[in-house]
Amino acid sequence: MNATHTGPAPLAGVRVLDLSKILAGPYATMSLADLGADVTKVEHPEGGDPTRSWGPPFVGADATYYLAINRGKKSVTVDLKSEEGQDLIHRILEETDVVVENFKPGSGLQRIFDYRTLSERYPHLVVLHISAFGEEGPLRDEPGYDMIAQAAGGLMSLTGEPGGPPMKAGFAMGDLGAALFGLIGVLAALVERSRTGRGQYVTTSLFECQLALHVNWATNYFATGERPGALGSGHPNLAPYQAFPASDGYFVVAVGNDTQWASLCSAIARDDLTADPRFERNRDRVANRGDLERELSAAFAPGTVEHWCDTLAAHAVPVSPIRHLDEIYADPHTAALGMIGTVDHPTIGSLRQIAFPVSFSGERPHLTSAPPVLGADTDAIVGAHRPHSMAGR
Repeated sequence: MNATHTGPAPLAGVRVLDLSKILAGPYATMSLADLGADVTKVEHPEGGDPTRSWGPPFVGADATYYLAINRGKKSVTVDLKSEEGQDLIHRILEETDVVVENFKPGSGLQRIFDYRTLSERYPHLVVLHISAFGEEGPLRDEPGYDMIAQAAGGLMSLTGEPGGPPMKAGFAMGDLGAALFGLIGVLAALVERSRTGRGQYVTTSLFECQLALHVNWATNYFATGERPGALGSGHPNLAPYQAFPASDGYFVVAVGNDTQWASLCSAIARDDLTADPRFERNRDRVANRGDLERELSAAFAPGTVEHWCDTLAAHAVPVSPIRHLDEIYADPHTAALGMIGTVDHPTIGSLRQIAFPVSFSGERPHLTSAPPVLGADTDAIVGAHRPHSMAGR
């Protein structure tokens, strides 16, 4: 199952036990695997991670959802509620550096694998716990998926057209945000452990990470007390910074300063707009957003997307067509960056994957082995952790 990419593996030697499922935890552990960690994914013997059945589409026995977030891992099937399964996990923990789990707060499994108890037996362990709503507060015991986080965390109130129904973001920003902040926490805890020798209990939640991603939306509200709402493709602090219709589709313009605004006006032969007191400075354009949109929409309407992208780019105005995923995956720029590679799956064959998006001194981490067949490594892992290895503990 050799991958087509080779490169740095800064986490080589770090051993990770993945007790999580669905998206946030598995995406975090896949990222650790991409960085060179040895990741073992624990799955229930009957069906495994629920995302194996989250289709269509399916490729072979597994849904593409599962295949997207589990490469580079071994799979061991264990019933975590059984005494035998718990004994096996404890034997594995003796040689583990990082545990990632998303047990529901207060659940039986969280009590069984309570961090306080684990840290007494394995003081070196770094444990990442990802929940829906966090460790404290009235919502701590509530379940939640990405959609719930986007609604409860405010993202859906800011997404969509003004006056329209609330919209979910296209990507799973609740889960993915928690995965990335959790990953940061794990890496920081490993650095701390290198100094102290002790692990950490790292916690985050989909809800907390949604709040962290509010950024300027939050400070806008704190400063003004005005409830923000959806702006379509617009920006609360910049204008023009949105999608506009051309004669054959939409494109986006992102004007970040007054110099770029003057360049845009020159490109569309409307230099008069730079002297219009409604649009002279960014603060004026934001205050008169509706008038600005009407002026620019009328100017852009006769031309094609290609025409305006070429014209505005020639004037150093940030601009882009709105592309579909198939176009992006076939783009020479994507290929030049090495962002798509392949792994060899034992039953599916060649499987295309999006690579890890960070390079180290010009080298991208290797695209690791394919997502595992359910229980593919159970015999080997059980054999390597037989009870006699506990002698003297």
